[in-house]
Amino acid sequence: GRQWLGSTHGCIVVDSKDRVYLSVDRGPAVLVFSRGGELVGTLGDDWGPGVHGLAIIQRPGADGSTEERLLAVHTARQEVLEVGLDGEVHRRIGLPTASGKYDDPGRYRPTSVALAPDGRFFVADGYGLSWIHRFSPEGEYELSFGGPGSEDQHLRTPHGLWMETRGETPTLLVADRENHRIARFDLEGRYLGGTDPASGLLRRPCHIQREGDTYVVADLAGRTTLLGPDLELLAHLGDNPEAEQRARYQVAPMDWREGAFCAPHCARANSHGELFVMDWNIAGRVTRLVPAPEPPPEPEAPSGQDR
Repeated sequence: GRQWLGSTHGCIVVDSKDRVYLSVDRGPAVLVFSRGGELVGTLGDDWGPGVHGLAIIQRPGADGSTEERLLAVHTARQEVLEVGLDGEVHRRIGLPTASGKYDDPGRYRPTSVALAPDGRFFVADGYGLSWIHRFSPEGEYELSFGGPGSEDQHLRTPHGLWMETRGETPTLLVADRENHRIARFDLEGRYLGGTDPASGLLRRPCHIQREGDTYVVADLAGRTTLLGPDLELLAHLGDNPEAEQRARYQVAPMDWREGAFCAPHCARANSHGELFVMDWNIAGRVTRLVPAPEPPPEPEAPSGQDR
């Protein structure tokens, strides 16, 4: 039967075993599901509501193996937590006081985090002053970029981050929601270009994550967009024809349209090409999409006969 999640205003990530981690605002902060949708665990039973951004990272284990951990951005508690998949908290990164950007500490409302290959953290103040802050591998503040500045540099609600490690040097992709674009930066905060806000490609992009060669962008204004390696359009999925349902939190389950999203807030593909999309929704809504089956091959025409 259907599981009522309560308010979904968070993120989805998938670990190496294709388990799905979902942050919610009722009960435990993170729910863990099997690929097929069975609840198999929870994290953060006492964290309270406000876990917004999630990332799965790899850490070297004591025996030389790799250990997966979760980065959780807690908007309400203004911190990033690094936790084991067993729920043990290993690190907390709090308010970047040393940045000098926050005369009023209450203006800091982080929404997303990405980890660079060298261990540096990038945290987006997506619901606050729209800075992106870089922290050392030890969690010490280093620099900020993306706040008030040039037209290209200035971010408006940098809601989601993705660390792109393909290519010669890593870059940071930003779902710059209220500038209607994906923006790319180097790890020193220099703007490297992005999608054209005037093209209509993206309405209000919330998160960008990659699986294989495909970027998945949850667009709050009623659709999920697939982009290729150069951020070119592959497909728009589930575009809601009812404009009044787009980016609306209060759409009741009885009014949900099959195959149409209301307010995609996060979307993530697994290793099987299945796609999990979270709507920002009062009742809680996650949709699982599976790849369309390959069409059967056309039968060969008998030799010597016209087709």
